[in-house]
Amino acid sequence: MTGASSAVGAAICRALAADGLHVIAHAHRNADTAERLVADIVAAGGSAQSVRFDVADAGAARNAIETLLAEAHVQVLVNNAGLHIDAPLAGMTGPQWASVVDVNLNGFFNVTQPLLLPMIRTRWGRIISISSVSALIGNRGQANYAAAKAGLHGATRSLALEVATRGITANVVAPGVIDAGSTADAFPDERVKTLVPMQRAGTPDDVAGLVSFLASERAGYITGQIIAVSGGLA
Repeated sequence: MTGASSAVGAAICRALAADGLHVIAHAHRNADTAERLVADIVAAGGSAQSVRFDVADAGAARNAIETLLAEAHVQVLVNNAGLHIDAPLAGMTGPQWASVVDVNLNGFFNVTQPLLLPMIRTRWGRIISISSVSALIGNRGQANYAAAKAGLHGATRSLALEVATRGITANVVAPGVIDAGSTADAFPDERVKTLVPMQRAGTPDDVAGLVSFLASERAGYITGQIIAVSGGLA
């Protein structure tokens, strides 16, 4: 589970742990938060450990994953690590574009690719990537973020075709407005009521519930899908 230190990431980790999975909670800059999450999961009777690396660093990601695979199989991957640096495209810098693409799209490749052959050998796997409705409908100031997430959609659909005969599914969950700390400043209640047909922001648990299902045996015939959790926004 990459990006486990975010509110959505933490909710997904808790849901998967409650489902009986051993959770590997990844973080980079907020490793302390991931470690506290692991402690909470263990205290609640679940099984978890933390790992730290930069998903945008291909070598670091591969080394960390090889270490994990030496300990046990990884059958479920949730790509949640993300970064947004918002600016109008006319004023966006090259580094602002590249950094967002590196984490959101290249990070998907750096983490997913090393896990594919091990999943193929066991003929079972679940790959779930967290995107955004920005990739579906666009958003002012987020051309870099929307482009990276839209690339994630195309990569996932192609991957789903490649691994479908091996018992592996690949899907994308695209949250809309989620009440996760800083969201309240960007989306006050009145704006949410205007934007979202259901007239409320979603919760991290709304996202986690869908991820929990997609990671299960029950979702074995669902693959190559982009599923919005948006209250009708997309």
